[in-house]
Amino acid sequence: MRVSKEELKRRVVKAYSILKSCTLCPRKCRVNRLENEMGLCRTGNKAIVSSFGLHFGEERVLVGGRGSGTIFFAGCSLRCVFCQNYTISQYVEGTPISNLNLAKIFLLLQRQGAININLVTPSHVVPMILEALYLVYDDIRIPILYNSSGYDSIETLKLLDGVIDIYMPDFKYGDNEKAFKYSGVKDYFDVAKEAIKEMQRQVGDLVIEKGIAKRGLLIRHLVLPQGLADSKKVLDTIKNEISSNVYVNVMDQYYPTFRAYEFPELSRRLTSNEYDEVRNYAISLGLRLAE
Repeated sequence: MRVSKEELKRRVVKAYSILKSCTLCPRKCRVNRLENEMGLCRTGNKAIVSSFGLHFGEERVLVGGRGSGTIFFAGCSLRCVFCQNYTISQYVEGTPISNLNLAKIFLLLQRQGAININLVTPSHVVPMILEALYLVYDDIRIPILYNSSGYDSIETLKLLDGVIDIYMPDFKYGDNEKAFKYSGVKDYFDVAKEAIKEMQRQVGDLVIEKGIAKRGLLIRHLVLPQGLADSKKVLDTIKNEISSNVYVNVMDQYYPTFRAYEFPELSRRLTSNEYDEVRNYAISLGLRLAE
């Protein structure tokens, strides 16, 4: 972390003040989460952790030989009908924990050899994360990674400036109407574009040393069947408005799950031709591919 301990404490206080009428994410539910009221993320005044441990399924630069210290937070501000972690994101399966115990998880993962602390779906629990990091400020020696849906508030992201070392957002859609149909938000493309610009402003392009990411931005994009994610528009936006040197993981892992079968266009796997077309387009733009 580059921010001072005193500044981090100030940000903890500011972040918690937002919870009184919560606008932590762009949903702006304005419930009093300090009193354990719950908005769309179904999370009150404590972070809910589904699982944590060393994870080897991330991009190679985030795993190395020791693994990424991954913490899966339950709850989510999106309602993706094809969510592969829907029991966590939608059914909020997990255990509410104190910030002190969250801090202990950070240290445990570091002791186990993790090369980073990987915060998965963190957007709605930023105050808890900030306080946990404050509690272990003098002991954390590895990068902090913010692994989000891309649907992030600029105000909240600014509280993370100098705290987060690596941002890894999704950039899910290039079209707001499809985002509303499949993820339940009317402004995803506009919000995600500006949020990722802010992430890029904070940390810059990805810095890799000896094959390991140390700092910077890595964007994920999941290709959907029939071009439903408007992938080429996403990639054009990344190239022209965010950074021409950014690393992008063009992902082919889509499969129908959760409510996807309610939508005929989403009820099948991706074809190799559909994926290759998007991947080759990213290469033609000169974007760096992460795998």
